[in-house]
Amino acid sequence: MKRQVNQRMSTLAHSEIRAMTQACAKVTGINMAQGVCDTPVPTVVLKGAEQAMESGGNVYTRFDGLPELRQALAGKLARYNGIKADPETEITISSGATGSFHCTCLALLNPGDEVILFEPYYQYHISALLAVEAVPVIVKMTAPHWTFSKADLERAITPRTRAIIVNSPGNPSGKVFSRTELEGIADVTQRHDLFAFTDEIYEYFLYDGCRHISLAILPGMSERTITIGGYSKTFSITGWRIGYSVADQRWASLIGAMNDLLYVCAPAPLQAGVASGIEQLPDSFYRDLAKDYQIKRDRICHALGKAGLTASIPQGAYYVLADASSLPGKTGKERAMYLLNKTGVAGVPGEAFFSGGGGHHFIRFSYAKTDSDLDEACRRLARIG
Repeated sequence: MKRQVNQRMSTLAHSEIRAMTQACAKVTGINMAQGVCDTPVPTVVLKGAEQAMESGGNVYTRFDGLPELRQALAGKLARYNGIKADPETEITISSGATGSFHCTCLALLNPGDEVILFEPYYQYHISALLAVEAVPVIVKMTAPHWTFSKADLERAITPRTRAIIVNSPGNPSGKVFSRTELEGIADVTQRHDLFAFTDEIYEYFLYDGCRHISLAILPGMSERTITIGGYSKTFSITGWRIGYSVADQRWASLIGAMNDLLYVCAPAPLQAGVASGIEQLPDSFYRDLAKDYQIKRDRICHALGKAGLTASIPQGAYYVLADASSLPGKTGKERAMYLLNKTGVAGVPGEAFFSGGGGHHFIRFSYAKTDSDLDEACRRLARIG
């Protein structure tokens, strides 16, 4: 009997993020490749999960999550995002924002549907689309501010286009889409009757006075936007896998059915911990988070500049793309490996975020590190200055 790998698996590449993480571990380096969030978890979040475990909250939840978490999210969405969402019918808790994204793709896309992404893109978005046999279509953004042309967006539309993905604040670029840019995307989306899938997991990581705007609040967009978020980054709980999607009831019921099929439910006591954090942490927590990460951003960008690796200064998230063309090598992987072997600092080759072999002169670094690790990384980068 012939045993063949499923055809769609042939299109899925091994993540360069994980590959560089493994390479970093071999040399006991500083892992700035993966956004693991080494910073402390808020005590109230930990205690909320512990109390849930101790009080018996260790069984299945409803497929779309604990009621207290859905209600907490509805309040947060109204206050922070300006999104009105019914916690009973329009919010689905899933296994991380990536789980929410995958459920959305399975529920709303058919094989052959085209989906537009802005480049540089988050590699997982491409992989998830390929896994459901959708067709990624790229609209390029231009460094250092990662601007794009609405005309290019228009040209990317075909009769097979089904959705546009917006990742703001963005991974790997740190781009925060402006209201004008979002209004342009909303106009195209409505005129061509498309979905918008938004990845907003870095919504609290904003610098230099930037403001987060959810696409769903723009006129005519609430019924066609699937807003995806989570607390892996905000609460430094990347291993907990608690994410969510918000959508019109028609789409939320389909996404919820896929979530039930794939995950049954997200981990019950960890949902309770996240609910405690949303309900109890003050607004100052989020303001301080942004301030702390802006300091981290400035430190790493300064160190990269001194090392001859000019950074495209991010407006949000906690990643920076740096021009590594001064390093030996013809590809981003060769340059990233040179840097790792020379300094013990791991970054991700730029090709992971660009199509057609582009991005070879970039390396992406994550600065979601403790201050001591970030200081050490900056000292090591000085070796190539």
